[in-house]
Amino acid sequence: MTTTPFSTPRDLLRYAVTRFNAAKLFFGHGSAEAFDEAAYLVLHTLKLPLDRLDPFLDAKLLPEEVLQVLSVIERRTVERVPAAYITNEAWLGTYAFYVDERVLVPRSFIAELIPNFFSPWVTNPYEVENVLELCTGSGCLAIMMADVFQNAVVDAVDISKDALAVAERNIRDYKLEGRVNPIESDLYENVPFKKYDLIVTNPPYVNADSMAKLPPEYLREPQIALHGGLDGMDLVRKIVAGAAERLTPEGILVVEIGNEAEYAEAAFGHLGLTWLTTSAGDEAVFLLTAEQLQNA
Repeated sequence: MTTTPFSTPRDLLRYAVTRFNAAKLFFGHGSAEAFDEAAYLVLHTLKLPLDRLDPFLDAKLLPEEVLQVLSVIERRTVERVPAAYITNEAWLGTYAFYVDERVLVPRSFIAELIPNFFSPWVTNPYEVENVLELCTGSGCLAIMMADVFQNAVVDAVDISKDALAVAERNIRDYKLEGRVNPIESDLYENVPFKKYDLIVTNPPYVNADSMAKLPPEYLREPQIALHGGLDGMDLVRKIVAGAAERLTPEGILVVEIGNEAEYAEAAFGHLGLTWLTTSAGDEAVFLLTAEQLQNA
């Protein structure tokens, strides 16, 4: 068997951090820096607890374990594959999801708002019966909403059959069949015509200039799930335009637009957008009420 100069997780962690920094990898899929990503990949590959690095740092590894970790480090460094595609795992808060190259790596700021039921705009979470998520991808937000809105049915919509196959796997993993319904549809096109208490979406919103500057890691993701047209608002315009007739009188629309607040304000500022506070600040997610949409 091939031998290496590495024998412990500490050796591999140091090596990974050096390789990642030298290669100037981009960290935008869950990890903030090279050390965090290296620790995650080492622990995951060795099937060790992800929150307990220290007890294992100096453990003696089998030669085949060392080679497995080195293979992962090489793939991340040379191929610039996002870590989530290597491990087939992504986390949003306390929720873990299966992911692969058919879907974006989950990283939505809306996930921060779900545990608090979108308060104060949702006053009684037990009265939420119907939720629509457009552009569901891996189904992560739909699953989180079904978990917290315990009386709700969530329709999870995507135009991509491949993405919906991943969503279906996650729905099965969380045993939410019947409460989260994957629907293949171009936005509202094939959605059952009923009134929703919530419409939530993290759509493609990257503008054309930003698309041209994406790092290699983002180019590994489905581009259809990123590209939002010249100003990033192509799909958002359609979502906003169709929301009024789909919402209950007290319903709300929640839309994530990342760094595109300037374009969102230019397109929809006349409606009186409410910007919700997340870890990204106050300009990544906006909210519109059914009343605002009806009066548009």
